[in-house]
Amino acid sequence: MPKLKTCKTAAKRFSKSGTGKIMRNTTGMNHLKMAKSKSALRRLSQKGGVSKGFAKVVKKQVPGLA
Repeated sequence: MPKLKTCKTAAKRFSKSGTGKIMRNTTGMNHLKMAKSKSALRRLSQKGGVSKGFAKVVKKQVPGLA
């Protein structure tokens, strides 16, 4: 059986939570931060989960998360 190859860009973007969910960074934190409220910045700094269908794609790209 061939080796499983990891998509390195996906491995840098996604992580696994303690309960086993695939987590991702939320969007909107790269620029224009002065226009956003402090509460919005706190909310955006947290990680969010991915949908069930997209989790299958990520697990295929990053076998170490499965």
